[in-house]
Amino acid sequence: MTSSLYETDYNLWLQKTIQNLQESNFENIDWENLIEELESMGKSEKRALMSLLIRLIEHLLKLSYWESERQRCGNHWASEIVNFRAQIQTRLEDSPSLRSQLPTLYEKAYPVAVKSVSKLFLLPPDAKITLSQALDEDWFPK
Repeated sequence: MTSSLYETDYNLWLQKTIQNLQESNFENIDWENLIEELESMGKSEKRALMSLLIRLIEHLLKLSYWESERQRCGNHWASEIVNFRAQIQTRLEDSPSLRSQLPTLYEKAYPVAVKSVSKLFLLPPDAKITLSQALDEDWFPK
């Protein structure tokens, strides 16, 4: 029954699953869907962190290298950088184990951000922002 409830009323399934866990009523838990949901939560956290990293890198690259728009948009980009760094920090505080995955996620995020901003302006061949620079709340380009 709980498996069909998962398909028809997710919120009610979630409430009943929590209640069953709190009451140690393990025989009435829809284990298959619960495990699937827990796995999905972990993947979702990584995707959210990856998205924040891409947006952070994009704004750092804009502030670093988009000379013609810096005067007009630089303050906005800097504000966004502060915001993305804060969101990343909050996620890392909530899930400290994600910190060890940052280098890998950054390596995946960086080319995506470069490709994105390359549609706006020409990046110099030596354009680079390191992970430590990106996460350093006191570091801003130029």
